[in-house]
Amino acid sequence: MSEIFKRYFQNALPGLTEEKFSLILEKSTLIRLQRKEVICRQGDICTSKIFVSKGLLRNYSTSEDGNEHILQFVNEMSWTTDPESFYNNTSSKLTIEALEPSEIFAFNLNDFNQLRDEIPTLSIFIEELLTRKSMEINNRLLVNISSTPEDKYLHFVKNHPDLLSRVPLHMIASYLGMSRETLSRVRRQILKTV
Repeated sequence: MSEIFKRYFQNALPGLTEEKFSLILEKSTLIRLQRKEVICRQGDICTSKIFVSKGLLRNYSTSEDGNEHILQFVNEMSWTTDPESFYNNTSSKLTIEALEPSEIFAFNLNDFNQLRDEIPTLSIFIEELLTRKSMEINNRLLVNISSTPEDKYLHFVKNHPDLLSRVPLHMIASYLGMSRETLSRVRRQILKTV
């Protein structure tokens, strides 16, 4: 898996030397997760910044009534963490769980900060990632507060077509903030119009 990891960083950080990539590899920990295995649990401190090289994770919160609220799905070549917990050493509001057998590279905060200091292009790249993620979150929030259930689902299909066959319907419904019954009705209505 380090070849995928290496290609990712070579594309993301032009001019990355073997020496600098070796440092990135040295500061990360390869973890193989089984389906349903948790890397960060709500209430614990999230100690890892996670790069997914293979598989699929989900970030979710469980409310007091036991309902799960999925914030995001994290597939290959993507990063995740609970940023508030990771950077502030506070209890996580999220659980991060593998939906498929997955391989991730995890970084602790000290090592990640050291890498950012020693590889300035990594720091720039992370800022760009954070900006893109912020825009994605803003767009999702706007869709969630201003769209019909049909529009929410169509937005999901357009932006995450690869997840339709990988994620159960009840999880897609949770991500979209609707019941499974509503999602099933929406899908039936859309199929009728196609």
